[in-house]
Amino acid sequence: MGKNKDEVVGKGKQVKGKVREEVGKMTGSKKEQIKGKIEQVEGKAQEGVGKARKKVSK
Repeated sequence: MGKNKDEVVGKGKQVKGKVREEVGKMTGSKKEQIKGKIEQVEGKAQEGVGKARKKVSK
């Protein structure tokens, strides 16, 4: 069984957040680094919801 929408969107948020965090590091922007980390956490949570839904639907 493949990934569901929550897993895919969650993984995308994690990648986007990591990029944002790295851009913040390169530019010296703590604000962007923090926003990136928050986005990564949101993505991990959403991916977890997707995995839980998949287990429940089995």
